[in-house]
Amino acid sequence: MAIRKIIIEPDPTLKKISEPVDRVGTEEQKLMDDMLETMYYAKGIGLAAIQIGVPKRIVVMDLSKDEKKKEPMYFVNPIIKNKNQDLSKFEEGCLSVPNQFVEVSRPSTCEIEYLDYNGEKRNLKCDGLLAVCIQHEIQHLDGITILRYVSNLKRSMIVKKLSKLKANEDRVVL
Repeated sequence: MAIRKIIIEPDPTLKKISEPVDRVGTEEQKLMDDMLETMYYAKGIGLAAIQIGVPKRIVVMDLSKDEKKKEPMYFVNPIIKNKNQDLSKFEEGCLSVPNQFVEVSRPSTCEIEYLDYNGEKRNLKCDGLLAVCIQHEIQHLDGITILRYVSNLKRSMIVKKLSKLKANEDRVVL
């Protein structure tokens, strides 16, 4: 397993629409393992493959609160089948938009269809944080980040701030 570099806004890669995976093989499983390690290292709870520069429809998540008892979830080609009309508001963060939080309204429940780590077809009813997180990550697969939910002025301020951070990436702090 390897920790990969997470792409930060305003990188145009994040706007790409990810391609479906034909089948889940060892290459895809290694990618999911790397994604999970990268997500844990970055202290996130979800990561889409496009966030590490791989335009495949793959998501990993772990919503467990206990660092010692990990509960990884793997979603290949996830599709939202049903969404509740009731909305829930959450303040969302994103590994590709570091240190920024945006209030987002999303359907409070949804049902998804996907392939698991072994390529088996699954269905899952999601609510609460699971519903929020899977919808957030699926939007990444469609080239959408949480910056879609802020005003143009706020978006430009955040992008300017993130651009400055990226410009200083090569600096070493001792």
